[in-house]
Amino acid sequence: MRNDINLLSLRLFLDVAASGSFSEAARRNGLPPSSVSRHIQALEQQLGQNLLFRHTRAVTLTEIGAIYCGEVRDVLAALDLASERARGAADAPSGLLRINAPVAFGRRHIAPLLAAYQARHRQVEIDLALTDGFIDPVAESTDIVIRIGRMPDSSLTGRQLTPQRYVLAASPDYLERHGDAPTPEALPQHNCLIYKGTNGAQKWYFRQAGEAFRSTVVRGNLTSNNAESLVEAALAGQGLVLFPTWLLHEELRAGRLVALMPDREASIDTATYGIHLIYPESRLRSLKVRSFRDYLIEAIGAPPYWDRDEVR
Repeated sequence: MRNDINLLSLRLFLDVAASGSFSEAARRNGLPPSSVSRHIQALEQQLGQNLLFRHTRAVTLTEIGAIYCGEVRDVLAALDLASERARGAADAPSGLLRINAPVAFGRRHIAPLLAAYQARHRQVEIDLALTDGFIDPVAESTDIVIRIGRMPDSSLTGRQLTPQRYVLAASPDYLERHGDAPTPEALPQHNCLIYKGTNGAQKWYFRQAGEAFRSTVVRGNLTSNNAESLVEAALAGQGLVLFPTWLLHEELRAGRLVALMPDREASIDTATYGIHLIYPESRLRSLKVRSFRDYLIEAIGAPPYWDRDEVR
């Protein structure tokens, strides 16, 4: 008796496994959750195995499901690559390209570049997901992940897209009312608007040329886990912010914010970290991945376009 497995069922299974949610898998594929559930149930019946534990708040893989998930992921990746080549993609990128990027960076510097890329490569469809937490591109079936900070120690392939530079800034109105902050020692007298992520409130570090970074005590009346909210508060004259130039460059160029301590390098750690492209090594055999990687490197440039002709 034949036991044909539906490819859509397999892809939906991978999406449910990656997201932990039937609803999210349905959203990704433009299907009702009930349809996704039926596909997974049919797959389990054909295999004679439970692949998923259904919990009230989340869906998790069974032991057999985890093994099956890894094997199916590899098979589908090979199938997608073979299909891409069969369609003539050796000459032209084609197919679905899945990209994941941090929310603010993706909204400001990835999304605006997609139209030009797709105008150049009309056979490529893009699924852009913006999330701030690190994702495993293998587990999430993602072609390219863009991440900022330390590179994870893993078997993933990656390269630096561009270095990242931090700047301390405040609005002209704030500086008129409270004065400049010419040195780190002056910061305790200022209202500092501080980003607070999963690892707690960010620390501020400064150094002069040839020196090591030193942390500086900063305090303020506003913390947030959303950087853009803190930028808005700084624009309203509420206080000082310390953020990368890719987040502040438009405000700096327009004069809505003023860069402070130009003789010092700023950071949120004892070292500086860049913006990275991360992908499974096997994805580089795909022309759509290589073409987008090369396009992004060219479009961002060196130095990155947001650091060119910056008002300092």
